[in-house]
Amino acid sequence: MKSEILKILRRADGFVSGQELCDQLKVSRTAVWKRMKKLQEEGYVIEAVQNKGYRLAQAPDLIQADEVSSWLSTKWLGQEIHYKESVDSTNTWAKVLAEEGAPHGTVVLADEQTAGKGRRGRVWENPKGVNLAFTYLLRPQFLPESAPMLTLVMGLSVAQVCREYGLDAWIKWPNDVVVNKKKICGILTEMSAQIDYVNYVVIGTGINVNQRSIPKELQDRATSFYMETGKSFSRAQMAASVMETFEKNYEIFLQTCDLSLLMDDYNRILVNNQQKVKVLDLQQEFTGIAQGITPKGELLVTKENKETVKIMAGEVSVRGFYGYV
Repeated sequence: MKSEILKILRRADGFVSGQELCDQLKVSRTAVWKRMKKLQEEGYVIEAVQNKGYRLAQAPDLIQADEVSSWLSTKWLGQEIHYKESVDSTNTWAKVLAEEGAPHGTVVLADEQTAGKGRRGRVWENPKGVNLAFTYLLRPQFLPESAPMLTLVMGLSVAQVCREYGLDAWIKWPNDVVVNKKKICGILTEMSAQIDYVNYVVIGTGINVNQRSIPKELQDRATSFYMETGKSFSRAQMAASVMETFEKNYEIFLQTCDLSLLMDDYNRILVNNQQKVKVLDLQQEFTGIAQGITPKGELLVTKENKETVKIMAGEVSVRGFYGYV
């Protein structure tokens, strides 16, 4: 009932009468009063005025399932949300739930991640109470070859939400979201599959939200919403916004099982696009000009000899980013 009450209060323009809450929730006035008291004990500031009802004046920055659900308006993503105060990795936890039969669209959230993982085994720090760490569990019906493209769908979704919040966010191929040439989000996609069948995909995402400082060794390459704006944000509301945007983009992706219908949006905010890049793949290192992505998510790079190649994996550095000058 907590998420339903919060959703009603948040959508109201002013006060909501006790009777209206009773009618919508189909509970007694005593049950409503008890729940309001419980919310106040949890840190919610709720004004109660005789003959007017209740109004949510202020909410704590929590990311428990009920708080996130109260902001959510998705069709299937996040209809089942699991929350823990601290985990080693949300991806690891999501994979356990997947093996136990958790449904498509399950979301796991943690207030603290002690052993978060990034690409190539890198560590992604997530201190307690300030950032977002979450994983989506998907059970798609497409072939395994399409699954890696979901990383780019996630990157696009986060970048779009960042822009809705007023940040000048860009994507550094394939999935880093950057603001002012510094990383604000990391994404790691993992898959369990047979040769021609996907058992499940987990997409882990970490977003630096209310973090006020960055370790000295990362200050030239990482940032947060707070550091860019000087303002704090509701992490639950942001998590819900990312879910809604990803759900919309995922359904577009399913129409072709590739990035054909999302490619223009992605290339429009791809920081690599038409920029000099340095490519380090398994075979060689070379420089060239990036030309955007293909429907399969490959990065097109025109080499100095005018040959255009497709980059499927490897490190691609953009001039001016992460120490590449």
